[in-house]
Amino acid sequence: MVTVRPERPEDYDAARAVNERAFGDGSPEGGLVDALRADAAHVPELCLVAVEGDAVVGHILFSRARLASGHEVLALAPMAVLPERQRAGVGSRLVETALRGAAETDFPLVVVLGHPEYYPRFGFEPAAGYGVEAPWDVPPEAWMVLPLPAYEPEARGLVTYAQPFDAVV
Repeated sequence: MVTVRPERPEDYDAARAVNERAFGDGSPEGGLVDALRADAAHVPELCLVAVEGDAVVGHILFSRARLASGHEVLALAPMAVLPERQRAGVGSRLVETALRGAAETDFPLVVVLGHPEYYPRFGFEPAAGYGVEAPWDVPPEAWMVLPLPAYEPEARGLVTYAQPFDAVV
């Protein structure tokens, strides 16, 4: 049985390993999670792990990003599940649980660069419809936002991610 709970310091190594396995050898996501945890943009109260027995099988991390309008938003990245546990609902449980927590914050939006077949099931929509621009050249269908209860139409413009993302792109 999989349990979703807040990430704790003793989970860090296992969460890094989950990201490295999920994204493939040589991927930067393992280092990204470490760098984001050390950055002021880290939002630890929304970072979760999925645990089966004593093993971490999934991980989700949120950090602060800024819109050109000056609004701070949440950036969902990365989210990872061990390859052998993918397509079993682990990722969905992580995203749903984290988004329930995000809805209780003062952030207006969550931004994500992700699979356009996956994230819309959680309410994500194309970011262009909200006037939210990606900082990179990405397919428009993969650049999405989720308005939260604190959403204001003035929250728009180019997104600036936390500095650790600079090493990934």
